[in-house]
Amino acid sequence: MSILSLPSLPAIPRGTKESKLSTLFPSSSLPTADCPLPTIPSSLFPQHSALSTQHFLSQHSKIYIAGHRGMVGSAIVRLLEAKGYTNILVRTREELDLTSQIDVHRFLTEEKPDYIFLAAAKVGGIHANNTFRADFIYENLIVETNIIHGAWLAGVKCLLFLGSSCIYPRDCPQPIREEYLLSGPLEQTNEPYAIAKIAGLKLCESYNRQYGTNYVSVMPTNLYGPNDNYCLLGSHVLPALIRKTHEAKLRGDKQLTVWGTGTPRREFLYVDDMAEACIFLMENGVHEGLFNVGTGSDVTIRELAETVMAVVSFNGYLSFDTSHPDGTPRKLLDVSRLKALGWEAHTGLHEGITRAYKDFLQNTAD
Repeated sequence: MSILSLPSLPAIPRGTKESKLSTLFPSSSLPTADCPLPTIPSSLFPQHSALSTQHFLSQHSKIYIAGHRGMVGSAIVRLLEAKGYTNILVRTREELDLTSQIDVHRFLTEEKPDYIFLAAAKVGGIHANNTFRADFIYENLIVETNIIHGAWLAGVKCLLFLGSSCIYPRDCPQPIREEYLLSGPLEQTNEPYAIAKIAGLKLCESYNRQYGTNYVSVMPTNLYGPNDNYCLLGSHVLPALIRKTHEAKLRGDKQLTVWGTGTPRREFLYVDDMAEACIFLMENGVHEGLFNVGTGSDVTIRELAETVMAVVSFNGYLSFDTSHPDGTPRKLLDVSRLKALGWEAHTGLHEGITRAYKDFLQNTAD
């Protein structure tokens, strides 16, 4: 029988005893006689191996990285290989269309990975998010739904879902704690993307509760590093600053103009640190919950631009175009939950930007 075509299910006879239903739906309200729920044969559920038991990522684990060509996915692959993991499973977009439910479910059922790092996503800066709103919500929703549901069908032991700090309300208290999720309105410019990411972490949470899966979600702060997107219209603030400053230097410009006042504060995490945090959680058997991942410190946009100018060796002066809005005054994650488990970021901002600029010169700059 195909995993995608389930047979019609018999209705529960009226008057079915509560004890029988509570074993199938322990955390939900029981159906009434006027609105019965169907009995689901146990043969239709994937046969997981000890889902209630902790699993620890090991050298022998079969690991699928969705989005291995992206900034985060490629960093996870690099670190896994450096740590001696060899059973790593990847597919290019040409080899596997993650927006196709049939293709994804077939792939996961045939390959049966033990672990999945779900780093595949459509990402971009403010301009891209606000311009291509439908694309951002559709593509992210369908990819995460296909992989998370497909992982359950295939009996995957553990999955790590990569979200974004934009899931939190625009004006929530600082630093941002995990429990602030859904406590207020989102930032409007990237609301579709944020809603898709919230749906992904709620998928993980719901599958854990209903099916006993081991799916954990991580919410990184602003990431940067090798394989970043340096397109001025589609990228985030730091890679855009790197490119803009580099090109200003090549032209011999005397000034670098940055949008806004330069006063908003932002947090930045080097992507190799992000990969380390993801693997740390998997290696230590943490397979549920929501974890912020960041440095725990922030800088002003002015300070960020000055650091980039120093790394690029741009000797002009810095100016600000205040006709453009600043956006959120501050965005800093509270990382105490992850720190309590024993993990902290270790790459400083100047060091990280220096590495990122080297990667830009090698792989992006003309």
